[in-house]
Amino acid sequence: MKKISVLFALLFLSFAYSQNKFDSASVTSFQEELNKEFANAKTSPLLAANLKDFESLDFFPVNEKYFVNAKFTRTPKEKAFKMKTSTDRTPIYVKYGEVDFLLNGRSYKLNVYRDIALSRKKEFKDYLFLPFSDLTSGAESYIGGRYIDLKLPKGNTLDIDFNKAYNPYCAYSPEYSCPRVPLENDLDAEIKAGVKKFHD
Repeated sequence: MKKISVLFALLFLSFAYSQNKFDSASVTSFQEELNKEFANAKTSPLLAANLKDFESLDFFPVNEKYFVNAKFTRTPKEKAFKMKTSTDRTPIYVKYGEVDFLLNGRSYKLNVYRDIALSRKKEFKDYLFLPFSDLTSGAESYIGGRYIDLKLPKGNTLDIDFNKAYNPYCAYSPEYSCPRVPLENDLDAEIKAGVKKFHD
């Protein structure tokens, strides 16, 4: 049985909460925790051959311009659907809402999703999933796109820090099953923030 891509529970609980303003220290902590997870044989998605030489993931330089305050629009009448993954696994998700934001003077829109099964767990009841790809995908970043963990907003705005974008586990090992980025979440922009592609 193939391993299922495990969401970064500790990272979500520690760093996914909306901050209202950019916090470089929070990004540094995010990177440090991610590196700790990858260096630990019990939690790392790395293959044994890569784990023994692992020192750090590659990150784009932390950049405040990739922290955006987005307009959040709830889409309550969406139907649940089977999310395509890197394997034949099809977990049930629902489009929970849309986020509109400005980046480098241009406007963009992304969909945010909710994992139905995961949302039934107390610690993830406020979790939102933002998968995206961009013009760096396949070049500087992972070809399959990246993920960002978010928390349900209390109002109509949602802070998104692309500096906390991370790769799905299947970027490191074929043993994992990872949601594919929906076509509507392919950005016509370079997001030079977050984790870069992995060089084994």
